[in-house]
Amino acid sequence: PMATGVLPVFVGNATRAVSYAEAGDKEYIAGLRLGLVTNTQDTSGDVLEQHPAEGITRGQLEAVLARFTGKIQQVPPMYSAIKIGGQKLYELARKGQEIERPARTVTIHGLELLEPEKPGGDWRLHVRCSKGTYVRTLCHDIGRALGCGGCMSSLRRTMAAGFTLAECRTIEEVQQQGESLLAATDSLFRQYPAYRIPSEQADRRCRCGNPLTAEGLQPGLYRVYGTDGTFLCLSRWENGVLTSEKNFFGA
Repeated sequence: PMATGVLPVFVGNATRAVSYAEAGDKEYIAGLRLGLVTNTQDTSGDVLEQHPAEGITRGQLEAVLARFTGKIQQVPPMYSAIKIGGQKLYELARKGQEIERPARTVTIHGLELLEPEKPGGDWRLHVRCSKGTYVRTLCHDIGRALGCGGCMSSLRRTMAAGFTLAECRTIEEVQQQGESLLAATDSLFRQYPAYRIPSEQADRRCRCGNPLTAEGLQPGLYRVYGTDGTFLCLSRWENGVLTSEKNFFGA
């Protein structure tokens, strides 16, 4: 397949955490094929242009990559699920239509050139990016900046929602082992410090959705646990008060 790698799957009450997972940064290993321009911006599409690219050096490519780090403007591809005027772009593209799409600001936190998998093969990029980044558009734009065109030849997501390839399981493993592979919902928020409620009264208040008084914490998000160790909610501390942003009772 063109795209492989980390795909977080949420079931039951854990689906309450999906919005947090979607909002996080992601990492990819992408194949960059220079000299080829397609209508989908990857090698699965129809070829629009072909140009010689054998003379492109590593130094030339690295110089261009530096221009694509940080906050950049990116025009979403026609073959995407974004809606404009109530219609998905890919539906218009399949009808042979192309419309103007407003550029969006995305952040490329890191863009590293890796060794190709085989001599003379596609270039490989390690991409660390924000939500909403189209890696195939990034490949397309890099090729255009080099003057030879380019597209994405492969994509492997190596990190999403804080989970890495090392934590992934195959479809076959899931079918065989089922629920034993499920991770606790609070593992999604392991980057935040934990706070354990000190009393039964405060525990009951929290489970009723009330804010909690808590002194001596730093501003920010906290994983809040009940007196019995149950993960209750993700809360934000400010001015001595923990206020729940999302409850996860039973998740």
